[in-house]
Amino acid sequence: MLEDKSPQRTSLGQLGEFQLIEHLTKHFQINQPSTQFGIGDDAAVLDFGTQKTVISTDLLIEGVHFDLAYMPLKHLGYKAVAVNVSDICAMNATPTQITVSIAVSNRFPLEALEELYAGITLASKTFKVDVVGGDTTSSQKGLILSITAIGTAKEEDIVYRNGAKPNDLIVVTGDIGSAYMGLQVLEREKQVFLVNPNNQPDLEPYTYLVERQLKPEARTDIKELLEKLEVKPTSMIDISDGLSSELLHICKASNVGCDLYEEKLPVDPQFISTCEEFNIDGTTLAINGGEDYELLFTINLEDFDKIKGNPNFTVIGHIIPKENGCHLVTRAHTKIPLKARGWNALEE
Repeated sequence: MLEDKSPQRTSLGQLGEFQLIEHLTKHFQINQPSTQFGIGDDAAVLDFGTQKTVISTDLLIEGVHFDLAYMPLKHLGYKAVAVNVSDICAMNATPTQITVSIAVSNRFPLEALEELYAGITLASKTFKVDVVGGDTTSSQKGLILSITAIGTAKEEDIVYRNGAKPNDLIVVTGDIGSAYMGLQVLEREKQVFLVNPNNQPDLEPYTYLVERQLKPEARTDIKELLEKLEVKPTSMIDISDGLSSELLHICKASNVGCDLYEEKLPVDPQFISTCEEFNIDGTTLAINGGEDYELLFTINLEDFDKIKGNPNFTVIGHIIPKENGCHLVTRAHTKIPLKARGWNALEE
């Protein structure tokens, strides 16, 4: 007997908007004390008391930000939450709630949206955020996903992009470049598949890279870690568009320059070997790749001993006066002007 290639497909038209919302949101639980009322009325009710509120929103559009040829819907739901939570972390704040809005065409059955929302549910539990509202509407083609993230912080804890000063150290969490390299692997395998659909991709040698692309993790652990180390960054941003672009954002906002050291860049061994396989310059990819969702920040020079040797942090350079410019210092000790060559959402 032939395998059933047509799993159950429940048309969204069978449910109607309110029944669809009720169906998709029934697994969301309220865990944050600040959530007074979530889904089920005209607006959510949040109470943060004396805390400051930080809000960020992102739009993910099929064909621009993701390709469903290799992005499973469950992973997409998880990633959509992670990238928004990361923006809250980049303010040195604690993420608390999100809202989820989708525009979807009739080529998606209910079961596809269930997968998407399973990823959103998993991410909301992982990052300890409550889903408190959103919107659903139809789309002429494809899938559009918009998530707004809300967080809290004491006023004295909030970190902006504009506080970097000459002699500050430039620090990054985790490793960089792997997410973009993972995208290159997936794009290559997609092209191979289009030529020969019987050829199943072997992603085993690239598991870390692919996971960094399909299921990034927001660094919700860093705020608490820095508090324990008694370190408050002078500026901070998350790496969504590439290290070079983000560092230049900090330098522009802070009116300073920087020296970024090639030999200090933290990259994974799998990243290095795959760059060699693809014959791509690893440094170029590491500083321009984007979608790492690690945190890039600056600290006072006096705080170096507090983070020295900590596996979560790598010092990759230092801030200099604006007139000295922004440079990448190569392994050969030559200075190359740092350019923003990362992801630009307005480019084709």
